[in-house]
Amino acid sequence: MKLKLVSAGTGALWVRLGIQTFLKQPLALAGLFFMFMALMSVATMVPLIGLPVAMTLLPAITLGLMVATREATQGKFPMPLILLSGFRAGPVKLRAMLVLGGLYASGFLCAMGASYLVDGGDFARMYLGGQVPAKELMESNGFLGAMWTFIGLHLPLSLTFWHAPALVYWQDIPPLKAMFFSFVACFRNFWALTVYALAWMAVMIGVVVLIISLSGVLDAPTMLGVMLMPALLFVASMFFTSLYFTYRDSFEAPVDPASKK
Repeated sequence: MKLKLVSAGTGALWVRLGIQTFLKQPLALAGLFFMFMALMSVATMVPLIGLPVAMTLLPAITLGLMVATREATQGKFPMPLILLSGFRAGPVKLRAMLVLGGLYASGFLCAMGASYLVDGGDFARMYLGGQVPAKELMESNGFLGAMWTFIGLHLPLSLTFWHAPALVYWQDIPPLKAMFFSFVACFRNFWALTVYALAWMAVMIGVVVLIISLSGVLDAPTMLGVMLMPALLFVASMFFTSLYFTYRDSFEAPVDPASKK
């Protein structure tokens, strides 16, 4: 396993490849993303254990979306069971995925717990409940402090797990080493990931502006409410489709033993 360094412009390429690949198999990839969202939503509904269970499943299910993207690049139609690829690759990888999931869930809950200590849980309730808080609350020092506390802790956590499931699945790297290599790869390709993040923000803002403009030109104010959320979900589907390319271009492909013969 060898790390590859890429230019900053590669981040924009990852975005373009994600969109292009999604458009090749829009029904399959969008359907898998909505199944992913539904699975996470159902898991979080379980009292007490729902959130930890959902966060434990997140790395492996995200890997499933990456495997689906790889299938789509090969001209194949990814089937629903591909979401469980990380759990169906044998007992060794199953244990590794559960270890990754447990570590990610622990880190996420610690970050959320730290934000709770800052503002008494207002930010946590907003983040986990998906509700927009009152303007006065969002402008309060406590809420802003809790938000930045969570972001400051969750960002390195995300980088640590960005490539880890893929390294476990495709390169047979143990969980802790996969987390280390993931963080190093993200750090070494920092500018590419920065361009990648900014490009996706630009895509999302562009979609919002387009829908707002259309609703104004057509004098159809209800269009905004009807189309905005589905459009953003499709953008999110494309984002998850692009994750595979950030991994593919950051590491040398594993050598197939059969190719040595």
